[in-house]
Amino acid sequence: MAVLNITKDNFEKEVLQSTQPVLIDFWADWCGPCKMIGPVVEEIARETDNAKICKVNVDEQPELAAQFNVMSIPTLVVIKDGKVVNTAVGVRPKVELMAMINV
Repeated sequence: MAVLNITKDNFEKEVLQSTQPVLIDFWADWCGPCKMIGPVVEEIARETDNAKICKVNVDEQPELAAQFNVMSIPTLVVIKDGKVVNTAVGVRPKVELMAMINV
């Protein structure tokens, strides 16, 4: 599955109403660590059928970043049944991201 770009317009439908766990990568174009973790997030999206993998550009969606109290990027958030179940800040290895999804 491809990485889904989340905006305030599709957030409720794609994230809160999702029947699968959702991994959200909060990122920005100018962020070096975000560029490091981006390919890992893309790889997880291609390999995972049991979760929805999404990205939120904090410069384009400041309301969503504020809603999740994103102070540093990359921030990775896992949502299940409309509730945050896991959060990590900074670059993480693929195995750790996979473990966050499978909690």
